[in-house]
Amino acid sequence: MPLTLRDLVADPELRLTAHAAQDVLHHPITWVHTSELDDPTPFLEGGEVLLTTGLGLSPDPEACQDYVDRLAAAGVAGLGFGVGINHREIPRPLVDAACRTGLPLLEVPREVPFIAISKSVSRALAAEEYAELRHTGRAQHELARAASGAHGLPALIDKLAGLVGGWALLLDPAGMPRHASPQAAASASEELGPEVARLLRKRGLATSVVSLRGAEISLQVLGTRARGVLAVGRAEPWTTTEHHIVNSAASLLTLALEQQHVVGDARRRLRAGTFELLLRNAGELARRPPSELLTEFPVGELRVFSVAGTADTDTVLDMLEAETAALAHPPFLADHDGRVVAVAADASQGADWLTGLPQRDASLRVGISEPCTLDGLATAYRQAVDAARHATGAAVRFSELAGHGLLRLVPTEDARAFAGSLLAPLREHDAGTRRGGAGDGLMSSLREWLAQHGQWDPAASRLGVHRHTLRNRIRKVEGLLGRSLDQPGVRAELWLALQVIEQDT
Repeated sequence: MPLTLRDLVADPELRLTAHAAQDVLHHPITWVHTSELDDPTPFLEGGEVLLTTGLGLSPDPEACQDYVDRLAAAGVAGLGFGVGINHREIPRPLVDAACRTGLPLLEVPREVPFIAISKSVSRALAAEEYAELRHTGRAQHELARAASGAHGLPALIDKLAGLVGGWALLLDPAGMPRHASPQAAASASEELGPEVARLLRKRGLATSVVSLRGAEISLQVLGTRARGVLAVGRAEPWTTTEHHIVNSAASLLTLALEQQHVVGDARRRLRAGTFELLLRNAGELARRPPSELLTEFPVGELRVFSVAGTADTDTVLDMLEAETAALAHPPFLADHDGRVVAVAADASQGADWLTGLPQRDASLRVGISEPCTLDGLATAYRQAVDAARHATGAAVRFSELAGHGLLRLVPTEDARAFAGSLLAPLREHDAGTRRGGAGDGLMSSLREWLAQHGQWDPAASRLGVHRHTLRNRIRKVEGLLGRSLDQPGVRAELWLALQVIEQDT
């Protein structure tokens, strides 16, 4: 606790008498200064006990009031007046002025030299500083022990909150809570958002102190690369010791987060390399024990997930890694060809979590492959990517695409170009016959014939023409296209092209 005027008055060796109410004796003391000047304030910093014998003091009430007002404005902790030298007792106008202004006034007996007060304050301040150093040292040791323990960052945040007698909150670079102590402190992240964003925009080490919910909150950006933000709040004003404790915790957090990033980046590269190897040579690797893959790769029947969103790949991976770490069976996460890919055992907790991801974050799209083994990983990866392209609002399984047609797997512009090129001779023919007044309608005849699986009578009946007329039209189609419609592949291409044309009309 800081040394106060009350402590000086309580010292029996100093025999000081307070000419002030007890409620003003709580002022902390920073030093002792002696001066007989009428205006000593240019030589004061605030918090001092000013000692004087009143050598130059005028007993005029107005002069005493001006003297006291100057000391109060300078932040003097109290005025010590030595009696029995220049004044037999403290002048009454000075006592009255001190009482009006609220400046603590202490009477120093003739037998007590000013140096005794200076030595007493010096000893007390030295003891206070030593106690603060010891407290800071113990706190730093406890923080370091917590950070190096099994629970790492959460334990460090818990310990910090206890040491400062308040709460502590670790935010990620996006301003979202990572760890909070107590847990209710996480709710402050939203209100702190604007100030956190301002600090992060400074790019580098940045700190600030803000008031929120009756607490003084210290904010610090962790590291020059802004691995996160530490917010610590308490109801009482911050002391120097507590600032040291918070700074020590911030240093430990910065080191831990940087180490996590380095290790995480190495693990991420290892997972990406492992996934690349599996895609290229899954058959051989599948015959090896999973432990040889050097990663937490799931076993058994698998599903591949492709996760895409508005954020960049690293940001999405950071989020997935943080949120799946607590799962009993987390998915394997990797970056492949600029895409986030996840592999989870079918029907596992990790698979269920990934399936529900779009409901929790609408900015993400998730595509899910069919079940596969390690041998079929490359095919499953392509399925997941295809499904993710068509995901809107909810995760899409590859098997669901079949119900929407094969065209969903083909980029729109590519499909239009293909259909336009393939059907151009027929469209030009139909346009010409319409201008000439004829109406054999090769496009409509081809569509209906294909829809009836190449059966002449049902198709002719639906078109309202004789089957021989329809045969002539189909032969004309073959002539214009230069292809035989007896080939199933040609029929399939023409049917797809016609579907594209219908969608655009």
